[in-house]
Amino acid sequence: MPEQLSAEHRELAARVRDFAARELEPRRDQSAAEARPAVVAAARAAGLFQMTQPAESGGSAASVLALTVVRDELAAANAPHQDAVFGPGPGVLAGVGEPLASTHLAPLLAGTRRGAFGFTEPADAVTPTHARIDGDTLRVTGRKSYVTGGGGADFVNTLVQIEDRGPALVVIDTDAPGVTIERTFTSLDGSHHAAFRFDDVAVPVTHMIGEPGQGMPRAMRQIGDVRLAIAARCVGTMRWVIDDLTRHLEAEDGRSGGRRGDREGVRLRYADLRIEAFAARSMLYRTARLADAGENVVNEGIACKVFATEAVGRVVDTAIQLVGGVALTEDHPLAVLYRQVRSLRLAEGGSDVLRLNLARGKLELDKGRL
Repeated sequence: MPEQLSAEHRELAARVRDFAARELEPRRDQSAAEARPAVVAAARAAGLFQMTQPAESGGSAASVLALTVVRDELAAANAPHQDAVFGPGPGVLAGVGEPLASTHLAPLLAGTRRGAFGFTEPADAVTPTHARIDGDTLRVTGRKSYVTGGGGADFVNTLVQIEDRGPALVVIDTDAPGVTIERTFTSLDGSHHAAFRFDDVAVPVTHMIGEPGQGMPRAMRQIGDVRLAIAARCVGTMRWVIDDLTRHLEAEDGRSGGRRGDREGVRLRYADLRIEAFAARSMLYRTARLADAGENVVNEGIACKVFATEAVGRVVDTAIQLVGGVALTEDHPLAVLYRQVRSLRLAEGGSDVLRLNLARGKLELDKGRL
């Protein structure tokens, strides 16, 4: 399927490879804060920054397939500062009316305000985050345990159970009275998160996104988009690891006099990696095309995310085994990737939770082509 790309998408892939080499790789030793302004400016000039933003806000609203191509190529370059290439997307704020369109969506897309997504309840929560309606105000109480980027967010799009009316997504400003960041923390992959507590926080009813009862479908649409983005990153990472491992195995083995890849046991493991990478990339590109055709790809997205995140873990792990102890040093690229990819099996739904969701999607809802 990737080999059937149009001339336009092949040209896009070539531009992204050139962008990664010219704009990202030379900044590998810079911190994210140092590199971000220059990367954002270069990404805007290259037409990449706008791809995740709607056309009515000056973006290009790129197709799922085009975004997949770019994410695949960036990860295949193992490029630093990839998170600065794309502009903020609308996420769950897509299509909101006033006042949220002006107060939150427009500044989000312009990069002057930062949002986060509050979905996960803490394991010890007795009741989910909930709210009662008091005239024109929602009174929100509860906790969210794993808000990615929450420590620097200006607002959190929070899944809230509205009393007697069902779940809704509610925009809660982080500086509102009663909002507390209980702790910030860094996960294994180096990403930053925060845990929030809401104590009878007063939020305007107009900060509710859509109607009560629509919160879960909106949240799941956002999560579904992120799952395909994660799968694309994994597919590109597998390409980089296998290319790097190939060079290692083609080199001379000083002990035997032959090549490192001449041993049968090494070749068997190497072949397995190429098979898994081929399968993951094929299913990802097929799903991207189905999504662009307007099909419901919830189950396909789940399958891509589960398979790709588990496959990339096996690929990196096996590559470390074949390269040997040097790959265990903290700053070795494979060691860095090992830490990064492990978290992806839990992001946007753990693998076994998603397996159960996929089964329900077919057996009970009859969704998707799987």
